[in-house]
Formats: sequence, C-alpha cells, structure tokens
Amino acid sequence: MESDLKPFPIPVVALGAGVQIEDEQLDYLPMPKDMDTYRPPVLPEPQDIAGHTAAQEALHAVLELLDHAADGEPGGQISLQALSAGDRDLINQVLAEGEASAIVQDEAQPHLQTRIQESVFAGVWRVTRWDGETLLDDAIEVGPIPALLRQVAAEDVCPPPRWQGALPPNVQNAPLLVDEIRDHARHWRPGQPPHVVNLSLLPVSPEDIAFLDHELGTGRVLLLSRGYGNCRITNTRLPNCWRVVYYNSMDTVILNTVEVVDMPEVAMAAREDLRDSHNRLFDVAGYLVPA
Repeated sequence: MESDLKPFPIPVVALGAGVQIEDEQLDYLPMPKDMDTYRPPVLPEPQDIAGHTAAQEALHAVLELLDHAADGEPGGQISLQALSAGDRDLINQVLAEGEASAIVQDEAQPHLQTRIQESVFAGVWRVTRWDGETLLDDAIEVGPIPALLRQVAAEDVCPPPRWQGALPPNVQNAPLLVDEIRDHARHWRPGQPPHVVNLSLLPVSPEDIAFLDHELGTGRVLLLSRGYGNCRITNTRLPNCWRVVYYNSMDTVILNTVEVVDMPEVAMAAREDLRDSHNRLFDVAGYLVPA
C-alpha cells in the first residue's frame, strides 16, 4: 500500500556536538601579546664605580626627589650638563630605558628638539635638548610627567578655524563630534574627570577621522608608551585635548580616542609608581649611593 505522505520539504539535520560546520570563520582582531615589565638594570662592577662621585651624588638626589614625589610633593630636575662622560655613562647604565618616550619640536627653530626618555624607574625621566645631533642640555627630571610637556601643550592652544562650506566626501558624523569635543574642552576644569570620546565604537569613516584631526589640529608633543602594545599620545590645538591611540604588537589600531583632560592618565606615573621606583632604585643601586 502506497503512502499518502508527501516528501518533507526541509532536510533533517542531525544535532550534536561537532556535527555543525560553520561556513564562516570568526576573525578576531589580534590583541597585544607582549607586555613590558620592570627589569632591573645590569649594574656595573664595583671597580667601575670608583671615582664617579658626581654620578653617585646625582643618583642620591634622584632618590630624594622620588621620596618627595611619592608623598605628593613637587618633583624637580637634576642637571647632568657638568658631569663627565664617564659619570653620564654610569647613570645611563643604572637608569637604562623604560617604556615611555617623547619628542617636542621647537616651532620657531625646527632644528632644535627636546627628547625625553623615561628610565626603567617610572617617573624618572631623562630630558635632553638637541641642536641637530649636538647635545645642548642634559637633565634628570622626577615626577609624574615632565613639566615641559604640560607647558608646550598650553602654549600650543590655538583652536583652528571651523570648516566652512560643503563637507568633504564621506564625512558624515565628524562635525557633531567636533562640536562635542570643542564644548567639553572649553568647559573642562582641573580636577574634573576626563571626557573620553571612543572613536572605535562610533560609526565613523576614515574620512571622518581625518576631518576630526584637521578640526582639532595637531600640537608639538608626541609621546609614545610601550607598556602593553603601543600607545601614541599627541596634543591637539584645543585646550586640555589629546589624541590617544592604542596599537597591538602588529601595529594595528585597537583603540582610537580623544581625551579632554589636562594630561592623559596613561602618560603619567602614579604616586604608587613613584614609591615603587624609589624602593627599586634603592634596592638595585643603593650601593652606588653614598650614605
């Protein structure tokens, strides 16, 4: 006897773990894999220390400044300009190079440049001024961030004129973002929390980003931090306004932001960092420092 059932129009698929096959592979953005951590510097042999009293005194002064800065007091600078090459080499070996560096270009004289390098001790900065490849000044500065960076960012404030006329092609959402950022920059006051615009989460095109950067302007401060991946920080021409962009280890942008604040937190050494730096410098180089 023939069945009156009609063919079932939907194929029957067995269910169970491992049975389903995905046609598309999920493509995740690679995240940073390497993280810079504190590594004690390679210290010189005792015989290499003898006779370098000036270097020992400079490191002793760094310890004192770190102690004050960790308690919330102002930091300060120690000039190394009068030190001999041997004393500077000893200081270079003890301090080594940390994860943050900055460049400030002289606007009136492009051949003049200030180069800033954080040591392996957070909050201890080497600040050098150059005329081409000629060293003009050399100092160690202790504090959350070198004072020059705040000073230059304040000097750079000169809001660019607003765009007039029809918008460039593919620019859609940037004008509203520019209005928001300008308003917050105008009203931000010290002590207020930062206002962060996360461009990575917004529907913005590459043309929107380019238009926004044009409207905010670019200052002279360029700061790079290599803590977890890379972070590039630049000041804009608006007051208390910064571009902060994070990259993974493959130099792919993973977070693109605008921060309205006097100085982005990621750029600065916290009080806890300064205290740790004091303890570490005392531990690893204490025998260099006269009592």
